[in-house]
Amino acid sequence: MATTDTFLQTIQQGYTFKTESVKIGVGMLDGKIVPGADIFLPIKMMNRHGLIAGATGTGKTKTLQMISEYLSDESVPVLLLDIKGDLSGLAAAGTENDKLKDRYQLLNMDYKPEAFPVEFLSLSNEKGIKLRATVSEFGPILLSKILELNDTQAGLVAIIFKYCDDQKLPLVDLKDFTKVLQYISDEGKDEIQKQYGQIATSSTGTILRKVVELQQQGADTFFGEPSFEVDDLMRISNDGRGMINILRVTDLQNKPKLFSTFMLQMLDELYASSPEVGDPDKPKLIMFIDEAHLIFEEASDTLLKQIETIIKLIRSKGIGVFFCTQNPQDVPASILSQLGLKVQHALRAFTAADRKSIKQSAENFPETTFYKTEDLLTAMGIGEALVTVLNEQGTPTPLVHTMLCSPRSRMDILTDAEIDNIVAQSKLANKYNQTIDVQSAYEILTAKLNQAAAQTASDTVAAKKNESGLMNNPIVKSVVRSAAVTVTGYITRSILGALGLGGRRK
Repeated sequence: MATTDTFLQTIQQGYTFKTESVKIGVGMLDGKIVPGADIFLPIKMMNRHGLIAGATGTGKTKTLQMISEYLSDESVPVLLLDIKGDLSGLAAAGTENDKLKDRYQLLNMDYKPEAFPVEFLSLSNEKGIKLRATVSEFGPILLSKILELNDTQAGLVAIIFKYCDDQKLPLVDLKDFTKVLQYISDEGKDEIQKQYGQIATSSTGTILRKVVELQQQGADTFFGEPSFEVDDLMRISNDGRGMINILRVTDLQNKPKLFSTFMLQMLDELYASSPEVGDPDKPKLIMFIDEAHLIFEEASDTLLKQIETIIKLIRSKGIGVFFCTQNPQDVPASILSQLGLKVQHALRAFTAADRKSIKQSAENFPETTFYKTEDLLTAMGIGEALVTVLNEQGTPTPLVHTMLCSPRSRMDILTDAEIDNIVAQSKLANKYNQTIDVQSAYEILTAKLNQAAAQTASDTVAAKKNESGLMNNPIVKSVVRSAAVTVTGYITRSILGALGLGGRRK
C-alpha cells in the first residue's frame, strides 16, 4: 500500500544516523507495526535533554528504565531520581514470559535478560550512599534563592558568608548558619556593624524562619560532610558499562522544598565542576528526574529561572537532563522548549480540562500527515508512545507512533536483602557513609561565647575577692573602726544636744 511505503520511507530516512545509535522500538501505522520501520536513538544527541510523559500505568517508567539500559551499554553513566521506588530492578536480570516473547517477535528482536551495574544513593535514611553538601558549597546567592529571600535579606546572607570567610568560620551545615545568624544579631552585633555596616534585626528573624522551614522538611540530613563529589556519578563499571546511579527519594514526595533544593544544587554543582566539551560523541552523564512536577509545583519564579538557565547551559558540558512526568504541561513552557527528545505515552481524558490539556500537548509535537495526534494521544496502548528526537543536524525527526522495547532488567523491585548486598559491596560506602562533625562555625562561636562568659564570671569573682581582701587589711580595719567611733560620737552628741542634755548650751 502506497501510504505504508511512504511511511516506511519517511521513517527510515528520519531515523538513520551516521553516529552510534540504539534501537528502541518499531514504528506503527493505523495501530499496526510496520516491519522495517525501526526507531533508533542517537546517543550523541542525548545531551539535548528530553521529556518522557504519560498517564499512570502507560509504561513511562519502563521506558525510562529501557533507555537507561541502552545508555549503560554505551558506557554513558546515568543518574535516576527514583521517587516511586520502582527502579531498583535494574540491578537484576529480567525474566522472560509469553508477553515479552510476543512483543519481541513483533519487534523482530531477541529478548536477552540482563542485570546492570547499579549504585544506590540516598538523601535521607533510605538505604544507599549518603549524598550531602555543605552550606558553603551552596554559596550566598544560591542559598538566598532556595530560601526565597528579598534583596535586603540576600544582602545579609552575603555578609554572613563574608564574615565567616574573614573569620575562618566554616559553614558546613544549617546549625552553623543558624549560629552565625544568631550571633550577629546579638553578641556580635557591634562587631558586625563596625566592619560591614548596619544590619536589620527584622531580616535576621525572617531568614531564621525560612531556615527552620527548610529544616522541617529534613534538610539537616542533606547539609553536612563528607560532601559528595559529582565526579563519582560519572563512573564506568569494571566491564566498561556506565554506572546507573539510583537516587532513592521515595520519602521526598511530601517535601517538595527539599527536593527542589537538592535538584538545583546538583545541577549547579554539575555545571560548575564540569569542563566545556562542546558536542562529544557520547554524553558524560544523563540525569532522569521522575515525577518532575515535584520540582516545579513549589518553585518560586527565581528558582525556575535558575533551573531554566542551567538547563540551557549544561548541554555544552556533555550532560543531559530528562524530565519524566504525567502531563507535559507539568513542565514550564520555557523549559519544555529546551527538550529535544520527546517520548509521549497515552494521556487520559476524563474532564473538559483534560481534553484541553491534551489538545495543548498535541501542539508541542512536529506536524505529521500520518496521524491525528490529538486522537492518538488517548488511544495508544501500554508500552506504546509518540516519539520524536533530534537528528545529528539538530532538527526534529518525524513524529512516529512506536511500539517500544521493554527493559531487559527486572521489571519489579529488589528485596531489602538484595539492596543491602549491593550497598555493602559499593566502593563508595566507606567514603560517604560516615558523618563527620568537624570543628565549624557552630563549635567555634560557641567556644568563643563560652570563653567570654567564663572571663566575665572570673572578673566578677576577682572583684569580690579584692573587696574581701581589702576589708581584712589591719590598717583598713583600724581606719574603719576609728571612723565608726567618730561617727557614733558625733551622732550621740547631736541627739543629746537636741534634747538639751549636752555639755554645752547655745
